[in-house]
Amino acid sequence: MSTTADNHSISGGAGSPAQTTTTTQDHAAADPKRAVTPQHDIDPVRALTQQETRRSINRELFDPVYRTTSRITSREPADPVNIPYRILSNDANIDEYTAETTEGHILKTVRSKDTGQLERYELVTYFENDPENPKNWSKAFKWYCTMVVAFTCFVVAFCSSVVTPDTQGIADRFGYSNEVALLSITLFVIGFGLGPMVFAPLSEVVGRRLIYGSTLLVAVIFIIPGAVAKNIQTLLVARAIDGIAFSAPMTLVGGTLADLWRNEERGIPMAAFSAAPFLGPAIGPLVGGYLSDAKGWRWLFWIQLILAGAAYILITFTVPETYTPTILAKRAKKLRKEKKDDRYVTEQDLDERPFGERMKLFLLRPFELLFLEPIVLFISLYMSVLYGLLYMFFVAFPVVFSEGKGYSPGVTGLMFIPLAVGVIASAACSPVVNIHYLRMCKRYAGKPPAEVRLVPMMISCWLIPVGLFIFAWSSYPRLIWVGPALGGFPVGFGFIFLYNAANNYLVDCYQHQAASALAAKTFIRSIWGAATVLFTAQMYHRLGYQWASSLLAFIALACCAIPYVFYFKGAAIRGYSKFAYVDPDDEVIPTEKDLEDRASTH
Repeated sequence: MSTTADNHSISGGAGSPAQTTTTTQDHAAADPKRAVTPQHDIDPVRALTQQETRRSINRELFDPVYRTTSRITSREPADPVNIPYRILSNDANIDEYTAETTEGHILKTVRSKDTGQLERYELVTYFENDPENPKNWSKAFKWYCTMVVAFTCFVVAFCSSVVTPDTQGIADRFGYSNEVALLSITLFVIGFGLGPMVFAPLSEVVGRRLIYGSTLLVAVIFIIPGAVAKNIQTLLVARAIDGIAFSAPMTLVGGTLADLWRNEERGIPMAAFSAAPFLGPAIGPLVGGYLSDAKGWRWLFWIQLILAGAAYILITFTVPETYTPTILAKRAKKLRKEKKDDRYVTEQDLDERPFGERMKLFLLRPFELLFLEPIVLFISLYMSVLYGLLYMFFVAFPVVFSEGKGYSPGVTGLMFIPLAVGVIASAACSPVVNIHYLRMCKRYAGKPPAEVRLVPMMISCWLIPVGLFIFAWSSYPRLIWVGPALGGFPVGFGFIFLYNAANNYLVDCYQHQAASALAAKTFIRSIWGAATVLFTAQMYHRLGYQWASSLLAFIALACCAIPYVFYFKGAAIRGYSKFAYVDPDDEVIPTEKDLEDRASTH
């Protein structure tokens, strides 16, 4: 299942700093309580957030050092998944990545650390209507790229679940219990949680295309040892490596779509794409059931090789690089060579963070957010419950339908069809959610509060327990298959709305920490999803079909409180956070008297 839902649903924050037009200093003059926070008092990524707007607006207008003949003709809102905030220092000029200019560069003057003299550089940008800007590509080609990455996500999710119908065949072949064979799923899903911790930051350095190509190649190669394995150890190691390698495309795909489509264009592409990572786990058991019946369990790996090989060829050789910082870095290198002028650079050449600070942001910040931010923690726990529920279905369906009703693995796979139909139906309804959000943007003058993102979650959260209760109390062996199978429809219908809303809410709450917040959610979600596979069968055998499913339904029902709490109290909670995004126009910095008053109350 997907890491995608970590990134794919991002539709652009309306409160993006690039849309701000009033400076904090202006407010400070009007209100004595507003003051500029000392640099050492705020988080470095947040400092960049607060400063970038003031620079982008005032530099060319008021600072003669920055005046240039190259005029900015358009500026896109700064999308948190498209800007390498964790790499750049607080002095970086984000306009380079969001603006199109008449001459393809903007002037920047920096003081040399060696000589102390001012040195002038040209930050390379896109030209006006630049054909190398992915957002300017033809719609037909952008749709082709969207479908290729969607197919890749489908294949990865498919590979995670296709082995579930015949884990018993694997166990029998190597002489181990079914629980040991289920480790082939557990280790794969753990890889989904570990991979993004490495591949997401690495893609900010080398770009998306290289990560796509290299990791998919590794994944394709290591499917083969699983298919020809002579012992269980070989199979498990191959599955673990595949899980890590396959996590990269799932991690990057949301950013790729954000690279291709402007905010106002993303509704339908995101809807078309969002079903892919949820359809894969639903279709996997269906295909795997009939294939294992006909050809044996080894063909469950050969089908992975065929599909993953096709995805590798398509995404590696037909989809160009889409990550703006990488495109501009290559252009700057080319200009330096052609013009024999070292002044053509990018912000990554001038204002890169120290290595230690980058490692802290890459490796430690996700866990800081997870354990110190209630919003990240509880949203992650909710997503973990849903993710675990999906993987529990892979074990629960065979228990209910194969053991209880005596169906073959192929027929049991058919029971996943209502779940898949629910996913497709919700994807078809996704543009409605996007239309609602655009209306909220107009109502709030382009800056709706982050909590607006929770409205779809508040509605769809009830579908999960409803579907589980239907599945639970219609799963008696003597009853027809229709009840428990149809219970998957509301569950599938609710998944996309919940995942998209959760991801968008985290991005809007922690805009420049979004990558770290999503990495934290992906990690804990994957660990829980991997663990659930190992105890689901025992839980259903001990509690019975009805009460085991009802337990899951009650847990899902309790989680319904989470979006409501954050809808009404989320803004207040973010007010106490040192990581949450604060619009520079809206931030009220406490004065000395405020701090004294606050201290006296404790």
